[in-house]
Amino acid sequence: MTRNRTAVISGFIGVLGLFVCSAASGLAGLGLVDVVLQSLPVPAGFPIEQFLAHWWVFPASVLFSLVALSSGVSGALFFSPFFMLVVGLSPSQAIGAGLLTEVFGMGNGLLNYVRQRTVDYATAKWLLLGAVPTVVVGAFAAHHVPTTLLTIAFGAGLLLLGSFLVYYDPPEKCVPGEGEGSFLEEKNTGRGETVIETTDGETFRYDTCWRPPGLGLATAGGFITGLISAGLPEITTTQLIVRCRLPPRVAIATSVFVLAIAAIAGAAVHALAATPVWYVVAWSIPGVLIGGTVGTRVGKYVPSEIMEPALGVVFALVGVIVLGSELLA
Repeated sequence: MTRNRTAVISGFIGVLGLFVCSAASGLAGLGLVDVVLQSLPVPAGFPIEQFLAHWWVFPASVLFSLVALSSGVSGALFFSPFFMLVVGLSPSQAIGAGLLTEVFGMGNGLLNYVRQRTVDYATAKWLLLGAVPTVVVGAFAAHHVPTTLLTIAFGAGLLLLGSFLVYYDPPEKCVPGEGEGSFLEEKNTGRGETVIETTDGETFRYDTCWRPPGLGLATAGGFITGLISAGLPEITTTQLIVRCRLPPRVAIATSVFVLAIAAIAGAAVHALAATPVWYVVAWSIPGVLIGGTVGTRVGKYVPSEIMEPALGVVFALVGVIVLGSELLA
């Protein structure tokens, strides 16, 4: 798999700068924001002082959502490490807040895919059979395993997912069926044809996939998503293309649809298992709504073959930092 090394390095530096700027903004004060927000009515018992102190989560969320949607990477990969390393939340709090933020942030993109009729619902049903139960198990595990083990799992997960982004080509560049091998080629043959007709007049025809590989990937991705709030689309999207013959546009839309439902289930478990960190997500949710609106418009101008590996390097680096801070402490 070929990459433009100079472009990837430039993208890496740019993304790393985004993280640094977002972290630095947390050290600054903004008296005008405090004055304005203190004049607004708030629910009884709401931690207004903590809420005001975390105003900088809002601009960071706008930036993260914009980059995530424009590059096609899961937003939770940004938010969970940001909440843990910069905001200072515990691993379980950071994971829950990241998943809850992602649920709201992906709404605009999901609606677009549904309206365009690019989702393969027959495949999505099988993926959901594996993803939903395991995302619930992973979310429960995040609140019951020791903090040290959860932190190690979080760091290892970031390292693994970062490696996925670096190693595999972006979904748009993959060729359907190129990685299925002789065994899957035999299994995928003779199972009928799937036809997807989009609202813009494009028609996709491809052999119906043998379901167990996708089910297995969704099962693993769902558990990882419940445990560290990211992983399902990164693991499943490319594999649906290269091993199950789905066209890239259909595979991306189907993965987003599955992630949306699985993320809702995982976020609900996190919300029931522990009180959400409302003074943080009250800033992050509006941020991703704004960033998502802009991101869907600028996404076509962002070269994914540069951004995805650059982001992969950043996430792998963050994973190493998380592992090092826990294992060397």
